Amino acid sequence: MQTSLSLAVDWRALGFDALTVHQLYALLRLRSEIFVVEQRCAYLDPDGKDLHPQALHLLGYDGDTLAASARILPPGLGYDGPSIGRVVVAATHRGTGLGHGLMREALNQLFLRWPGSEVQLGAQAHLADFYAAHGFSVASPVYDEDGIPHVTMRRPA
Repeated sequence: MQTSLSLAVDWRALGFDALTVHQLYALLRLRSEIFVVEQRCAYLDPDGKDLHPQALHLLGYDGDTLAASARILPPGLGYDGPSIGRVVVAATHRGTGLGHGLMREALNQLFLRWPGSEVQLGAQAHLADFYAAHGFSVASPVYDEDGIPHVTMRRPA
């Protein structure tokens, strides 16, 4: 398995209309592999928010392989402020530090568009410590989303 020191990631932040059909296919496949198949959670991933003109899709490539992605949403599309969601790292790239790199890049991209904003996200409850390492704190009781315990988390401006 690769280490974070040897992993050179090519980050691309694109709006929906800028995604090629191959990028869109890879993105939807990666999200389905993890959120639907691995986590055994039947839900409709394409929720319409991907299409929003201000939604941003952060793609992390290891060579030609989509290894990680996150979705950055504008204020008012899910939360009052901008938010990060659909955070995913391919099973083949876990343990490399890529998840932390993904969150750093997602926050950088978000702050380029909405500087000085509070950031929110809905986290799987068992990942609260991961997000806490990026300045987030739990802001809600545990709630069920598609059969998985979640918490709302906030990162102050």
